[in-house]
Amino acid sequence: MSKVALITGATRGIGKQIAINLATAGYDIAINYRSENDDLVNTKKEIESKNVKCIAVKGDVSNFEDTKRFVDEVIEAFGQIDVLVNNAGVTKDKLILRMDKEDFESVINVNLVGTFNVTKNVVPYMMKKRTGRIINISSVVGISGNAGQSNYSASKAGIIGFTKSLAKELASRNILVNSIAPGFIETDMTAVLKDDIKSEISKNIPLQRMGTSNDVANVVKFLASDDSSYITGQVINVDGGMLM
Repeated sequence: MSKVALITGATRGIGKQIAINLATAGYDIAINYRSENDDLVNTKKEIESKNVKCIAVKGDVSNFEDTKRFVDEVIEAFGQIDVLVNNAGVTKDKLILRMDKEDFESVINVNLVGTFNVTKNVVPYMMKKRTGRIINISSVVGISGNAGQSNYSASKAGIIGFTKSLAKELASRNILVNSIAPGFIETDMTAVLKDDIKSEISKNIPLQRMGTSNDVANVVKFLASDDSSYITGQVINVDGGMLM
């Protein structure tokens, strides 16, 4: 029987690459979406081209009832969830003097509360099977902080604390919980940066380049596999050596 991976925020960017890499490894895939769009259709087709099953379920991770419903739909379709990747995230970057309450709360609600919501609804199924992998996508700014990103940094730091606590809670049930902290990754968000800014960023990275979505997805694939069976509660930086 194929293993099943649920990946949030997987219609594009890092999440999409994670879904494709896990599909290539033979996992059936479930992704969530907030509204129908071309990215969703194309991602689903690309996943299914790997000869695995893929379902897309509608739901907002910041809404607890939505997450309960879409997790139930995944279980109804596949009967199990072996791997959960909490990847959904948003940014609303502003200096604190210009950041309003909604800017702060909306980022926390999607990035951190969303991670809780999905995990809370998936864990009972993993506990029943006495096995599972939970991989939470954090960020290096959750470790180092970054000016203009107090909301995003707080949400990603919270994910790290959540990961470590959950790893201790669930270890006795053979459920491994780890976090990945990407650095500067080439995505739609960084694509809009001017070349001179990209060059300046790369100078501050020991490997002298930005990472790719595949760099992150390959670490997810490792943590989802049996090769990581003695690793839990860890934060793996995928940042080209930016933070040491």
